[in-house]
Amino acid sequence: MEVFTMTTAIHTQPEEMRQREQIAAFGLSLFERGLTSGSSGNLSVRLEDGWLLTPTNASLGKLNPATLAKLDWDGRLISGEQPSKEAFLHRAMYQQRDKASAIVHLHSTYSAAVSCMCGLNHDDCIPPLTPYFVMKIGRLPLLPYHRPGDPELAEAIGALACKHSAVLLANHGPVVSGSSIEAAVYAAEELEETAKLFLLLRDVPVRPLDAQQIDDLKTNFKLDI
Repeated sequence: MEVFTMTTAIHTQPEEMRQREQIAAFGLSLFERGLTSGSSGNLSVRLEDGWLLTPTNASLGKLNPATLAKLDWDGRLISGEQPSKEAFLHRAMYQQRDKASAIVHLHSTYSAAVSCMCGLNHDDCIPPLTPYFVMKIGRLPLLPYHRPGDPELAEAIGALACKHSAVLLANHGPVVSGSSIEAAVYAAEELEETAKLFLLLRDVPVRPLDAQQIDDLKTNFKLDI
């Protein structure tokens, strides 16, 4: 594996170096816990002068901070390896969510399983089973299927991202934004756990949170969902 060289460090601001290291650390954590496999999934972080994205065909368990793709806001590569082919997906969400500082896109098992189900409410595809799901995800819309790399997916995500911090791509997986890479990862993990609960409870009567309980969470935790 290529090392994070001193030459790279000289030309990289301390905050950018920290973000690069965090992307690699969280990528490894997600990989080791089975939330991503092979070369699936991608992570990104917003910078003052562009944004960082994991490279194409890269395992999140073997990321090199020095070779992460750095792009400008027109999607042009500034430095590093070639970015994920789903770069447009991240860019579309950043453009609609000024407060989003990081984005996590996974093919995690339970969320991907839910994304393949028939009969889901496309405006709110997983019910509010726990307060933690409401606090970290809010309402989760389901986007119709697009092939991987389809640029039309950017428009579809952009249409929803102004109102939603996370979306679920049909037959694909979740895209989750956050105020930091840590927050985005934690939200993606909460979504995966709630998807697991949703599947476990499919044949059992459930009692999701009602409107009053959700409003109480919004008020007490100042949620923008």
